[in-house]
Amino acid sequence: MTKQTLSFQAEVKQILHLVTHSLYSNKEIFLRELISNASDACDKLRFEALHHAELLEDAPNLEVRVAFDAEAKTITITDNGIGLSSEEAVANLGTIAKSGTREFMSALAGDQKKDAQLIGQFGVGFYSGFIVADRITVESRRAGLPAEQGVRWSSEGAGDFEVETLTRAARGTSVTLHLRDGEEEFLSGWKLKSIIGKYSDHISLPILMRKEEWDAEASKQVLKDEWAPVNKAAALWARSKSEITPEQYTEFYKQISYDTEAPLAYTHNRVEGRSEYTQLLYVPAKAPFDLWNRDKRGGVKLYVKRVFIMDDAEALMPVYLRFVKGVIDSADLPLNVSRELLQESRDVKAIREGSTKRVLGMLEALADSDDVAERAKYAAFWKDFGVVLKEGVGEDHANQERLTKLLRFASTHADEGVSFADYLSRMKEGQEAIYYITADSLAAAKSSPQLEIFRKKGIEVLLLVDRVDEWMLSHLYEFDGKPLQSVAKGSVDLGKLQDEAEKKQAEEAATAFKPMLDRLKATLKDRAKDVRVTTRLVDSPACLVVEEGDMSGHLARLLKQAGQSAPKSLPTLEVNAEHALVKKLEASANFDDLANILFDQALLAEGGQLEDPAAYVRRVNALLLA
Repeated sequence: MTKQTLSFQAEVKQILHLVTHSLYSNKEIFLRELISNASDACDKLRFEALHHAELLEDAPNLEVRVAFDAEAKTITITDNGIGLSSEEAVANLGTIAKSGTREFMSALAGDQKKDAQLIGQFGVGFYSGFIVADRITVESRRAGLPAEQGVRWSSEGAGDFEVETLTRAARGTSVTLHLRDGEEEFLSGWKLKSIIGKYSDHISLPILMRKEEWDAEASKQVLKDEWAPVNKAAALWARSKSEITPEQYTEFYKQISYDTEAPLAYTHNRVEGRSEYTQLLYVPAKAPFDLWNRDKRGGVKLYVKRVFIMDDAEALMPVYLRFVKGVIDSADLPLNVSRELLQESRDVKAIREGSTKRVLGMLEALADSDDVAERAKYAAFWKDFGVVLKEGVGEDHANQERLTKLLRFASTHADEGVSFADYLSRMKEGQEAIYYITADSLAAAKSSPQLEIFRKKGIEVLLLVDRVDEWMLSHLYEFDGKPLQSVAKGSVDLGKLQDEAEKKQAEEAATAFKPMLDRLKATLKDRAKDVRVTTRLVDSPACLVVEEGDMSGHLARLLKQAGQSAPKSLPTLEVNAEHALVKKLEASANFDDLANILFDQALLAEGGQLEDPAAYVRRVNALLLA
């Protein structure tokens, strides 16, 4: 192939513009990204060589080399990993096939536009080189290809790039950065070593640099032809916990997660027994942008005997813990393990169970801590990740009890942070159930007429407003022996909390009001399953409830929004016989219109939608003009 000039993909052009004009708050991040890419290339070769040993050629020892030339103003990062073919150089360096590209550019356009740390999060780490360079040259040869099929890729980070063939004896890739004026601080062995020590010390293969010695005659440091490792070249998780500082744990987390903040909590353990493995797991402080995508594979990396196997081993962590980042290194799994084998392996099941328990243990330690600051951490975690954790109540029956204790809700007594244990501690004497209501929003839940009798008696009601709550409640029936009961289902039976006088008054009202109830049933026969006198309303004229076992109106609306059909079931209308509007109904000349208005208002109050809004408006207008 002769030299070709090709244009960047449109999104790459946008990213390059942002990189060169916006990302300058932490320029040193470029070295972390390029070393990380080099390490990944070596990991890929090591994995492919398990089946094709010939790919290692005559250089079985994998390594990364970092060199600089102060006179030429260049920095070169070289690896002897998998390398690139000509086609791969064009495809991988000229286009971006990552779905996160648009989110990356959107994030840079916001308050974090100067934060270079964002670049790694979206798979565009190579382009970070343009933060400090005005030209980048890549020379590479893919393992297994002949020497004359090497490739040179070069670009000034503008609209296009050049590609040509070259003869390259060594497999792997060399990335040379031609530094722009003003970036000379990186042309220093001490500077480069300090960056490597900060961000890449944990990488499990050696990062080599040439040794330096003082030249007295020239009064400066000169480079020797001898190379030496500048990182510990030992996987962080394989080292003893006593040797690792909190800062090192944090930097390793940032490296593998591309997060800019320190983790909320982490656990590092060596597990021995039926399965032998090491786990280093982190709980992030903030939710990632793709948290709600259940199809995205988890962030746990799998190693076998310190050999990298895969980035997103979803079988090692349940879906509801998909926010967990970290590394699991197994001593028992085969090196050629596949995703299919992971699903079937007994060792993987043991690792998954053990890792799940560790993560839940971390969260329990925060939630149950006597330290106010630790409990505040859990409150912050719940705000970002609570909805995802609720998925586990229905998915992980083995840990359902532990998860239930971690749940937090709003209630009529507090806007957030109420646990089931808190609720039980405040239950009224004689109260036999945990009461809750589901709604589309906190405001809608708080203003629901179904809460009126509970407010009057000071009975706490949990306010469940997340979309997952209805699904979760189909798997959760009780806590600590107390059943969960919806205040919007069935008739309200407060048991010992309702005195005899109240019960007698309700019975008498139902008897005296029977002719009116029969008339309402006839008028609303197509809209309501039944009409009865309420025991739950105090200030409102009417409300809608469903019978035990029927689908709530809230769940039916959620299914409809998701494009699914809900089974047809009519609600029950409960009316407040003491309310002035209900009393006026009996003598009204517009009984049918007023009855329908009463039903429609009850439907609106619970967050429902009118089937015929125009008819409702017409009836209200007629009533106003009467």
